[in-house]
This record gives sequence, structure tokens and C-alpha cells, in this order.
Amino acid sequence: MRKIVRATVALTFAAGAVLATGAGSQAAETGAQAASVRGCASGAVCIYPGASWNGNKPSHSYYTYGAHDLVNQTGTHRIFNNQTGGAVVQLCKAYGGGQCGAKIPAGKSLDVNLTPINSIKLSKS
Repeated sequence: MRKIVRATVALTFAAGAVLATGAGSQAAETGAQAASVRGCASGAVCIYPGASWNGNKPSHSYYTYGAHDLVNQTGTHRIFNNQTGGAVVQLCKAYGGGQCGAKIPAGKSLDVNLTPINSIKLSKS
């Protein structure tokens, strides 16, 4: 009887260890996907006040595809594209995503005068 109990306890412990390892791996993978860079969450386009990383604190973050109108964004700001899957961002002179410039690929940042920019547009490519 003791052998059966010991075997059951050992089997239960081994199964628990396997499940815990699997959960840990999944959490690590999820954490890696959700990593932020310079305070900008994975999947976002971030605007920082001024031409710096502002202590890794963006003033604005955008997560959804489409046009986003900017309000009171004048002077030089840092734009960082931390989107995934090859998504791009464009700076646009018109509201609603019109008159857009070149596509800025994921992982790139640039310092730009936002005074003539009235919207940004996020897209898959």
C-alpha cells in the first residue's frame, strides 16, 4: 500500500512540475511579446515631448490602425514605431490621415517638427 501511495505522490509531483514548467514558459513568452522599449508598449506608436526619450515616458501612445489626429503637438518631438508584424506609421499634414509622408518602419524612431503635422496614420504596411 505504501508503494502505491509513494508512486501516486511521485506521479502527482511530476505532473505538477510539468504543468508549472509549461505555465512558466507561456508566461515568459507572453512577457516577451508584451515588452516595452523606452516606455513604449509593444504594438504602439509613441510620441515623446521634445527630441529625447523623456526618461522613457511618452506623452502619447497609439495602438490602433487608421488615422489619429494630433492636438497641440508643435515643435520637435520624438516619434517611435514600436508596432509589430511589419506595421508602419506615416506623418500626415492633413487631419484624418491625408497628405501623408513616407512610411516609417517598425523599430525606427525619428525627431521631427510636428508643427505642420496634423495626424498620424498607422497601417499594416
